[in-house]
Amino acid sequence: MSTHDIQLTVNGASHRVQVESRLLLVHLLRENLRLTGTHIGCDTTHCGACTVLLDGEPVKSCTVLAVQAEGSEITTVEGLEQNGKLHPVQEAFWEKHGLQCGYCTPGMMLTGCALLARDKNPSEAQIREAISGNLCRCTGYSNIVKAIQSAAEQLRQH
Repeated sequence: MSTHDIQLTVNGASHRVQVESRLLLVHLLRENLRLTGTHIGCDTTHCGACTVLLDGEPVKSCTVLAVQAEGSEITTVEGLEQNGKLHPVQEAFWEKHGLQCGYCTPGMMLTGCALLARDKNPSEAQIREAISGNLCRCTGYSNIVKAIQSAAEQLRQH
């Protein structure tokens, strides 16, 4: 199996790692870099539990090869908090009870962050469309939508 030396930035830290050609980004993050907030749910892009931001865009890391992330900036759920302060989306998920079991939560948060980076005043329909690739089997999505709306309000005030 061939290997590749790749460089990428994860949560603001530069990493140079040697990876096999077939290694998925989700496995690089979880196994090599020990960032276990990125969950593995289905390995088929259906659930969204593995969603991370790749150069600011949400991607399902179970279907991205690590070598495809060469030179890219990755943000995982661990990278949302800055200097001991939760990101507004993280705060809102906590305050609005946007999670139950928590398995989908990292992907939902990162998808919400990407949406709010593009649009600080999304409609409920736009929020639901943005998170439509992320499955939640616990909440019924109502509080997830409320959390993203609350984070949007917080972000508009700053």
